[in-house]
Amino acid sequence: MRVLPRLAVAVTAIGAALLFTTGTASAVTKLSQSAAQSQLGGAGITHSSSGGCTNRYVSTCTSYEQINQSTVSQAITLKRSSGCAINITGGTEVGHASGTYSHWNGYKIDISHNSCIDSYVKNSFTYIGLRGDGYPQWKSAAGNLYCDEGSHWDITYF
Repeated sequence: MRVLPRLAVAVTAIGAALLFTTGTASAVTKLSQSAAQSQLGGAGITHSSSGGCTNRYVSTCTSYEQINQSTVSQAITLKRSSGCAINITGGTEVGHASGTYSHWNGYKIDISHNSCIDSYVKNSFTYIGLRGDGYPQWKSAAGNLYCDEGSHWDITYF
């Protein structure tokens, strides 16, 4: 018989929830829309959506609800390291591909193209070839993936 670890959840006063399995050292901190927006906006990162909304359950919105703290932190690091404008166009809302390291699970964001960020990614990270769907990918030293999906960058933060 296989025993699976229990999932424990603790919610902090700032609207973040800590998710971890008992008996492991890894923890993922999930943020509320307002907590993530506060951090990203404070770092000068903007967001936009075709629907002008932040509802996680509407595909035309750009939501941060349940985004990983590490994803937010690494997006801020990208902004600071590159010195480029960062505009998030996709977050944790429905309508993206599924999987463990998905938008829905808080590991991915989409950002707008601009000449600054395009140059930074292509010159700072290692080109690793085409993704299964034919889009080119670059990998950072930290292991994060930057995929040029044509209309935007799809970024996976591990």
